[in-house]
Amino acid sequence: MSGFFNNFFNSQLEFAFIWAFLLLPLPIIVRFLFPSVPVSGTAALRVPFFKSLHTGLKSRKKSRSLTCLFLALIAWMLLVTAAARPQFVGDTVKQSITGRSLMMAVDISGSMQADDMVINNRSVTRLTAVKAVATDFIRKRKGDRIGLILFGSQAYLQAPLTFDRKTVNILLGESALGLAGRETAIGDAIGLAVKRLRKEDEKNRVLILLTDGANTAGNVDPLKAADLAAQEKVKIYAIGVGADERIIQTPFGRQRVGGTDLDEPTLEAIAQKTNGRYFRARDVEGLLKIYSVLDEIEPISKDELSYRPVKELYYYPLALALFFSAFVALFGVVANLFNSPQLRRQTR
Repeated sequence: MSGFFNNFFNSQLEFAFIWAFLLLPLPIIVRFLFPSVPVSGTAALRVPFFKSLHTGLKSRKKSRSLTCLFLALIAWMLLVTAAARPQFVGDTVKQSITGRSLMMAVDISGSMQADDMVINNRSVTRLTAVKAVATDFIRKRKGDRIGLILFGSQAYLQAPLTFDRKTVNILLGESALGLAGRETAIGDAIGLAVKRLRKEDEKNRVLILLTDGANTAGNVDPLKAADLAAQEKVKIYAIGVGADERIIQTPFGRQRVGGTDLDEPTLEAIAQKTNGRYFRARDVEGLLKIYSVLDEIEPISKDELSYRPVKELYYYPLALALFFSAFVALFGVVANLFNSPQLRRQTR
Protein backbone atom coordinates (compact mmCIF):
# COMPACT_ATOMS: atom_id res chain seq x y z
CA MET A 1 0.00 0.00 0.00
CA SER A 2 2.84 2.41 0.85
CA GLY A 3 4.42 1.72 -2.54
CA PHE A 4 1.13 2.66 -4.25
CA PHE A 5 0.96 6.02 -2.44
CA ASN A 6 4.64 6.72 -3.17
CA ASN A 7 4.06 6.11 -6.89
CA PHE A 8 0.88 8.21 -6.73
CA PHE A 9 2.58 11.28 -5.26
CA ASN A 10 5.69 10.87 -7.44
CA SER A 11 3.51 10.86 -10.56
CA GLN A 12 2.11 13.82 -12.41
CA LEU A 13 -1.47 14.06 -13.63
CA GLU A 14 -1.61 15.04 -17.29
CA PHE A 15 -4.21 15.10 -20.06
CA ALA A 16 -3.23 13.74 -23.45
CA PHE A 17 -5.99 15.73 -25.21
CA ILE A 18 -6.40 18.84 -23.07
CA TRP A 19 -8.32 20.55 -25.88
CA ALA A 20 -11.24 18.17 -25.23
CA PHE A 21 -12.31 20.44 -22.35
CA LEU A 22 -13.41 22.97 -24.99
CA LEU A 23 -16.44 20.71 -25.42
CA LEU A 24 -17.73 21.43 -21.90
CA PRO A 25 -20.09 24.29 -22.91
CA LEU A 26 -21.51 22.28 -25.83
CA PRO A 27 -24.84 21.40 -24.06
CA ILE A 28 -25.47 25.09 -23.28
CA ILE A 29 -24.76 26.05 -26.89
CA VAL A 30 -27.14 23.36 -28.12
CA ARG A 31 -29.78 24.54 -25.62
CA PHE A 32 -29.76 28.09 -27.01
CA LEU A 33 -29.48 27.08 -30.64
CA PHE A 34 -32.29 24.52 -30.42
CA PRO A 35 -34.92 25.67 -27.87
CA SER A 36 -37.28 23.04 -26.48
CA VAL A 37 -40.68 22.53 -28.09
CA PRO A 38 -43.60 23.40 -25.76
CA VAL A 39 -45.80 20.45 -24.82
CA SER A 40 -49.50 21.01 -25.43
CA GLY A 41 -52.46 18.80 -24.58
CA THR A 42 -55.48 18.44 -22.34
CA ALA A 43 -55.34 17.08 -18.85
CA ALA A 44 -56.10 13.42 -18.46
CA LEU A 45 -58.12 14.01 -15.24
CA ARG A 46 -60.29 16.96 -14.20
CA VAL A 47 -60.54 17.71 -10.49
CA PRO A 48 -62.17 20.61 -8.60
CA PHE A 49 -58.92 21.50 -6.79
CA PHE A 50 -56.91 21.50 -10.03
CA LYS A 51 -54.98 24.69 -9.32
CA SER A 52 -53.48 23.52 -6.01
CA LEU A 53 -52.78 20.03 -7.41
CA HIS A 54 -51.21 21.50 -10.52
CA THR A 55 -49.00 23.76 -8.40
CA GLY A 56 -47.80 20.80 -6.31
CA LEU A 57 -47.16 18.61 -9.34
CA LYS A 58 -45.37 21.44 -11.11
CA SER A 59 -43.15 22.05 -8.08
CA ARG A 60 -42.21 18.37 -7.80
CA LYS A 61 -41.69 18.10 -11.54
CA LYS A 62 -39.39 21.11 -11.47
CA SER A 63 -37.42 19.60 -8.60
CA ARG A 64 -37.01 16.31 -10.47
CA SER A 65 -36.03 18.16 -13.64
CA LEU A 66 -33.34 20.11 -11.79
CA THR A 67 -32.03 16.90 -10.24
CA CYS A 68 -31.88 15.18 -13.63
CA LEU A 69 -30.22 18.22 -15.18
CA PHE A 70 -27.61 18.32 -12.43
CA LEU A 71 -26.80 14.63 -12.80
CA ALA A 72 -26.70 14.93 -16.59
CA LEU A 73 -24.23 17.82 -16.33
CA ILE A 74 -22.02 15.76 -14.03
CA ALA A 75 -22.16 12.86 -16.49
CA TRP A 76 -21.25 15.20 -19.37
CA MET A 77 -18.27 16.66 -17.47
CA LEU A 78 -17.03 13.17 -16.64
CA LEU A 79 -17.44 12.11 -20.26
CA VAL A 80 -15.41 15.10 -21.47
CA THR A 81 -12.77 14.36 -18.83
CA ALA A 82 -12.50 10.78 -20.11
CA ALA A 83 -12.16 12.10 -23.68
CA ALA A 84 -9.30 14.32 -22.52
CA ARG A 85 -7.52 11.06 -21.58
CA PRO A 86 -6.18 11.68 -18.06
CA GLN A 87 -3.04 9.78 -17.15
CA PHE A 88 -0.43 9.60 -14.43
CA VAL A 89 3.04 10.19 -15.88
CA GLY A 90 5.91 9.00 -13.72
CA ASP A 91 9.46 10.28 -13.43
CA THR A 92 11.82 9.84 -16.36
CA VAL A 93 13.42 6.39 -16.46
CA LYS A 94 16.74 6.04 -18.28
CA GLN A 95 17.89 2.74 -19.74
CA SER A 96 21.28 2.16 -21.31
CA ILE A 97 21.32 0.12 -24.49
CA THR A 98 24.18 -0.92 -26.73
CA GLY A 99 24.47 0.72 -30.09
CA ARG A 100 25.43 -2.46 -31.93
CA SER A 101 23.60 -3.44 -35.12
CA LEU A 102 24.14 -7.16 -35.58
CA MET A 103 23.05 -9.04 -38.68
CA MET A 104 23.14 -12.84 -38.87
CA ALA A 105 23.40 -14.59 -42.25
CA VAL A 106 22.60 -18.31 -41.97
CA ASP A 107 23.25 -20.83 -44.74
CA ILE A 108 20.18 -23.03 -45.39
CA SER A 109 21.44 -24.66 -48.58
CA GLY A 110 21.16 -28.40 -49.19
CA SER A 111 24.57 -29.20 -47.67
CA MET A 112 23.35 -28.02 -44.25
CA GLN A 113 21.32 -31.23 -44.18
CA ALA A 114 24.42 -33.28 -43.33
CA ASP A 115 23.92 -34.90 -39.91
CA ASP A 116 27.47 -34.74 -38.57
CA MET A 117 26.58 -32.74 -35.43
CA VAL A 118 25.69 -34.31 -32.08
CA ILE A 119 23.31 -32.92 -29.45
CA ASN A 120 22.56 -35.04 -26.37
CA ASN A 121 24.24 -38.09 -27.96
CA ARG A 122 21.98 -37.80 -30.99
CA SER A 123 23.08 -36.98 -34.53
CA VAL A 124 21.44 -33.84 -35.91
CA THR A 125 21.81 -31.78 -39.05
CA ARG A 126 24.13 -28.80 -39.20
CA LEU A 127 21.21 -26.42 -39.48
CA THR A 128 19.59 -27.93 -36.37
CA ALA A 129 22.82 -27.43 -34.43
CA VAL A 130 23.15 -23.85 -35.66
CA LYS A 131 19.57 -23.11 -34.62
CA ALA A 132 20.07 -24.60 -31.16
CA VAL A 133 23.18 -22.56 -30.41
CA ALA A 134 22.23 -19.36 -32.24
CA THR A 135 18.88 -19.18 -30.44
CA ASP A 136 20.59 -18.87 -27.07
CA PHE A 137 23.08 -16.36 -28.50
CA ILE A 138 20.30 -14.15 -29.86
CA ARG A 139 18.41 -14.34 -26.56
CA LYS A 140 21.44 -13.01 -24.69
CA ARG A 141 22.05 -10.05 -26.99
CA LYS A 142 19.90 -7.73 -24.90
CA GLY A 143 20.08 -4.17 -26.19
CA ASP A 144 21.43 -5.09 -29.63
CA ARG A 145 19.47 -4.70 -32.84
CA ILE A 146 19.38 -8.13 -34.44
CA GLY A 147 18.57 -8.95 -38.06
CA LEU A 148 18.38 -12.27 -39.92
CA ILE A 149 19.33 -13.22 -43.49
CA LEU A 150 18.75 -16.71 -44.88
CA PHE A 151 20.63 -17.72 -47.99
CA GLY A 152 21.02 -20.63 -50.36
CA SER A 153 21.03 -20.08 -54.11
CA GLN A 154 19.69 -16.61 -53.25
CA ALA A 155 19.76 -14.42 -50.16
CA TYR A 156 16.59 -13.23 -48.43
CA LEU A 157 16.03 -10.78 -45.58
CA GLN A 158 14.00 -12.74 -43.05
CA ALA A 159 14.02 -10.15 -40.26
CA PRO A 160 15.17 -6.50 -40.42
CA LEU A 161 17.23 -5.04 -37.60
CA THR A 162 15.06 -5.05 -34.50
CA PHE A 163 15.17 -5.19 -30.71
CA ASP A 164 12.55 -7.95 -30.83
CA ARG A 165 14.87 -10.91 -30.24
CA LYS A 166 11.97 -13.28 -29.64
CA THR A 167 10.58 -12.78 -33.15
CA VAL A 168 14.04 -13.23 -34.70
CA ASN A 169 14.39 -16.53 -32.85
CA ILE A 170 10.98 -17.66 -34.08
CA LEU A 171 11.88 -16.83 -37.68
CA LEU A 172 15.20 -18.65 -37.36
CA GLY A 173 13.46 -21.69 -35.90
CA GLU A 174 10.97 -21.76 -38.79
CA SER A 175 13.70 -21.73 -41.46
CA ALA A 176 13.84 -24.90 -43.54
CA LEU A 177 16.56 -26.58 -45.57
CA GLY A 178 16.51 -25.71 -49.25
CA LEU A 179 13.96 -22.92 -48.78
CA ALA A 180 16.30 -20.48 -50.57
CA GLY A 181 17.70 -23.04 -52.99
CA ARG A 182 20.19 -25.91 -52.83
CA GLU A 183 23.37 -23.97 -53.70
CA THR A 184 25.31 -21.36 -51.71
CA ALA A 185 25.43 -17.64 -52.52
CA ILE A 186 27.84 -16.27 -49.91
CA GLY A 187 28.58 -13.07 -51.85
CA ASP A 188 24.89 -12.20 -52.21
CA ALA A 189 24.34 -12.73 -48.47
CA ILE A 190 27.20 -10.35 -47.62
CA GLY A 191 25.94 -7.77 -50.12
CA LEU A 192 22.42 -7.86 -48.68
CA ALA A 193 23.76 -7.50 -45.14
CA VAL A 194 25.89 -4.48 -46.15
CA LYS A 195 22.84 -2.87 -47.73
CA ARG A 196 20.84 -3.31 -44.53
CA LEU A 197 23.65 -2.14 -42.23
CA ARG A 198 24.62 0.90 -44.31
CA LYS A 199 22.25 3.27 -42.49
CA GLU A 200 23.43 2.23 -39.02
CA ASP A 201 26.21 3.77 -36.96
CA GLU A 202 29.39 2.80 -38.80
CA LYS A 203 31.19 1.98 -35.54
CA ASN A 204 28.74 -0.76 -34.68
CA ARG A 205 28.02 -2.71 -37.88
CA VAL A 206 28.53 -6.44 -37.40
CA LEU A 207 27.74 -9.44 -39.62
CA ILE A 208 27.91 -13.05 -38.39
CA LEU A 209 28.17 -15.33 -41.41
CA LEU A 210 27.46 -19.05 -40.93
CA THR A 211 28.08 -21.46 -43.80
CA ASP A 212 29.32 -24.98 -44.44
CA GLY A 213 30.43 -24.69 -48.05
CA ALA A 214 31.90 -22.65 -50.84
CA ASN A 215 30.30 -19.97 -52.98
CA THR A 216 28.54 -21.82 -55.82
CA ALA A 217 25.78 -19.37 -56.82
CA GLY A 218 24.81 -15.73 -56.78
CA ASN A 219 25.74 -12.60 -58.69
CA VAL A 220 28.38 -11.19 -56.34
CA ASP A 221 31.85 -12.57 -55.73
CA PRO A 222 32.41 -13.11 -51.98
CA LEU A 223 35.76 -11.27 -51.93
CA LYS A 224 34.32 -8.28 -53.80
CA ALA A 225 31.42 -8.27 -51.38
CA ALA A 226 33.97 -8.30 -48.53
CA ASP A 227 35.70 -5.26 -50.07
CA LEU A 228 32.35 -3.47 -50.14
CA ALA A 229 31.76 -4.44 -46.51
CA ALA A 230 35.18 -3.06 -45.56
CA GLN A 231 34.34 0.25 -47.27
CA GLU A 232 31.09 0.45 -45.31
CA LYS A 233 32.85 -0.40 -42.01
CA VAL A 234 30.97 -3.70 -41.63
CA LYS A 235 32.91 -6.18 -39.51
CA ILE A 236 32.35 -9.81 -40.52
CA TYR A 237 32.72 -12.79 -38.21
CA ALA A 238 32.71 -15.86 -40.47
CA ILE A 239 31.92 -19.27 -39.00
CA GLY A 240 32.63 -22.45 -40.94
CA VAL A 241 30.28 -25.24 -39.83
CA GLY A 242 30.75 -28.99 -40.24
CA ALA A 243 32.92 -31.91 -39.18
CA ASP A 244 36.14 -32.72 -41.04
CA GLU A 245 34.76 -36.16 -41.84
CA ARG A 246 31.70 -38.22 -41.17
CA ILE A 247 30.67 -41.86 -41.30
CA ILE A 248 27.94 -42.88 -43.71
CA GLN A 249 26.25 -46.21 -44.40
CA THR A 250 26.86 -47.53 -47.94
CA PRO A 251 26.00 -50.81 -49.69
CA PHE A 252 29.60 -51.80 -48.90
CA GLY A 253 29.35 -50.98 -45.18
CA ARG A 254 30.16 -47.93 -43.09
CA GLN A 255 32.71 -45.60 -44.68
CA ARG A 256 34.40 -42.36 -43.74
CA VAL A 257 33.86 -39.49 -46.17
CA GLY A 258 34.85 -35.85 -46.26
CA GLY A 259 32.69 -33.84 -43.94
CA THR A 260 32.41 -30.58 -45.84
CA ASP A 261 33.35 -28.66 -48.95
CA LEU A 262 34.09 -25.63 -46.82
CA ASP A 263 36.14 -22.93 -48.55
CA GLU A 264 38.14 -21.84 -45.52
CA PRO A 265 40.67 -19.65 -47.38
CA THR A 266 37.87 -17.49 -48.77
CA LEU A 267 36.15 -17.19 -45.38
CA GLU A 268 39.43 -16.27 -43.73
CA ALA A 269 40.06 -13.62 -46.40
CA ILE A 270 36.55 -12.19 -45.90
CA ALA A 271 37.12 -11.86 -42.16
CA GLN A 272 40.59 -10.37 -42.63
CA LYS A 273 39.41 -7.75 -45.13
CA THR A 274 36.76 -6.49 -42.71
CA ASN A 275 38.87 -6.63 -39.50
CA GLY A 276 36.78 -9.51 -38.25
CA ARG A 277 37.67 -13.09 -37.35
CA TYR A 278 37.19 -16.55 -38.80
CA PHE A 279 36.06 -19.45 -36.60
CA ARG A 280 35.89 -23.15 -37.32
CA ALA A 281 33.02 -25.08 -35.71
CA ARG A 282 33.51 -28.83 -36.09
CA ASP A 283 30.92 -29.72 -33.46
CA VAL A 284 28.31 -28.19 -31.20
CA GLU A 285 30.87 -27.54 -28.46
CA GLY A 286 32.93 -25.56 -30.93
CA LEU A 287 29.87 -23.52 -31.89
CA LEU A 288 29.16 -22.78 -28.24
CA LYS A 289 32.70 -21.54 -27.67
CA ILE A 290 32.53 -19.32 -30.74
CA TYR A 291 29.28 -17.75 -29.63
CA SER A 292 30.73 -17.24 -26.15
CA VAL A 293 33.58 -15.27 -27.69
CA LEU A 294 31.21 -13.22 -29.79
CA ASP A 295 28.92 -12.67 -26.81
CA GLU A 296 31.80 -11.14 -24.85
CA ILE A 297 32.49 -8.46 -27.44
CA GLU A 298 32.08 -5.15 -25.63
CA PRO A 299 29.89 -2.61 -27.41
CA ILE A 300 31.85 0.30 -28.83
CA SER A 301 29.30 2.95 -27.94
CA LYS A 302 26.18 3.20 -25.84
CA ASP A 303 22.88 4.92 -26.44
CA GLU A 304 20.57 5.97 -23.64
CA LEU A 305 16.88 5.30 -23.99
CA SER A 306 14.69 7.41 -21.73
CA TYR A 307 10.96 7.12 -21.19
CA ARG A 308 8.29 8.11 -18.68
CA PRO A 309 5.94 5.36 -17.48
CA VAL A 310 2.31 6.22 -18.18
CA LYS A 311 -0.78 4.85 -16.42
CA GLU A 312 -4.04 5.51 -18.21
CA LEU A 313 -6.96 6.75 -16.06
CA TYR A 314 -9.66 7.55 -18.62
CA TYR A 315 -11.74 4.49 -17.72
CA TYR A 316 -12.49 5.88 -14.22
CA PRO A 317 -14.38 9.03 -15.35
CA LEU A 318 -15.86 7.03 -18.25
CA ALA A 319 -17.32 4.46 -15.85
CA LEU A 320 -18.72 7.21 -13.61
CA ALA A 321 -20.23 8.98 -16.63
CA LEU A 322 -22.00 5.78 -17.67
CA PHE A 323 -23.25 5.30 -14.10
CA PHE A 324 -24.73 8.81 -13.87
CA SER A 325 -26.22 8.51 -17.36
CA ALA A 326 -27.94 5.27 -16.40
CA PHE A 327 -29.16 6.87 -13.17
CA VAL A 328 -30.63 9.85 -15.04
CA ALA A 329 -32.36 7.54 -17.51
CA LEU A 330 -33.78 5.38 -14.70
CA PHE A 331 -34.85 8.46 -12.74
CA GLY A 332 -36.74 9.77 -15.78
CA VAL A 333 -38.48 6.44 -16.37
CA VAL A 334 -39.65 6.25 -12.74
CA ALA A 335 -40.85 9.87 -12.79
CA ASN A 336 -42.86 9.35 -15.98
CA LEU A 337 -44.35 6.19 -14.52
CA PHE A 338 -45.63 7.99 -11.44
CA ASN A 339 -46.92 10.92 -13.52
CA SER A 340 -48.86 8.74 -15.99
CA PRO A 341 -52.64 9.48 -16.19
CA GLN A 342 -53.50 5.80 -15.71
CA LEU A 343 -51.62 5.69 -12.40
CA ARG A 344 -53.25 8.90 -11.21
CA ARG A 345 -56.70 7.49 -11.98
CA GLN A 346 -55.90 4.36 -9.99
CA THR A 347 -54.65 6.32 -6.97
CA ARG A 348 -57.54 8.76 -6.97
